[in-house]
Amino acid sequence: MAATSKALTVPAIKKQTATIIFAHGLGDSGAGWIGLAQNWRRRGKFEDVGFVFPNAPRIPISVNFGMEMPGWYDVTTFTELGQAHDEPGILKSRDYFNSLIKAEVDKGIPSSRIVIGGFSQGGAIALFTGLTCLDKLAGIFGLSSYLLLHDKFKDLVPAENPNKETPIFMGHGTADPLVKYDWGQGTANALNDMGWKVDFKSYKDLVHSADPQEIDDLQSYIEDRLPPMGDSATTSE
Repeated sequence: MAATSKALTVPAIKKQTATIIFAHGLGDSGAGWIGLAQNWRRRGKFEDVGFVFPNAPRIPISVNFGMEMPGWYDVTTFTELGQAHDEPGILKSRDYFNSLIKAEVDKGIPSSRIVIGGFSQGGAIALFTGLTCLDKLAGIFGLSSYLLLHDKFKDLVPAENPNKETPIFMGHGTADPLVKYDWGQGTANALNDMGWKVDFKSYKDLVHSADPQEIDDLQSYIEDRLPPMGDSATTSE
């Protein structure tokens, strides 16, 4: 995988007991979503949670005429994303996100207190990483996203399937012209059929974006998955 610039972080205000890793979409950067954490900070939410906003490497993107832009994997067509899979790129990005999870565990954060998610391409790689992760995670979410490598996906899930019972949140706008609503809904249905528990929420007339209600729903999901733990004294750092 091409070198990525250093991930942006928003530290916990109190003693950190949990981590949220959020992956941006194609052509974006971690800075594009850091306001999510800052908004929650202003509202006094998730004070014992540290946030990680990784930056994708610049790679040639086929739908962009081969020009380089930040991406977690190549996209060859927007006509049918289910058939536009760059398997080597996807697996390399999965390894990178697993390294971010390991880094948090090495810092003393239990994997069961880590949530991974993202938007669009970032949501797709977050779903893929979380569902194939060797460690039990607190939560997995995808906004305006879809299932990657669906023809090989089952074979890539660990035999012990540590996240079989990990609740998944998905949100999708009904008017999304880029990542079709049906692709998101189809992903949720497929995962539910395979035994996962997916809460799929629809947002009427929303295009390829997020809206306040979706962010509120995501907040409720995270509050359920990462309840505050004990005495969270302010860190000295």
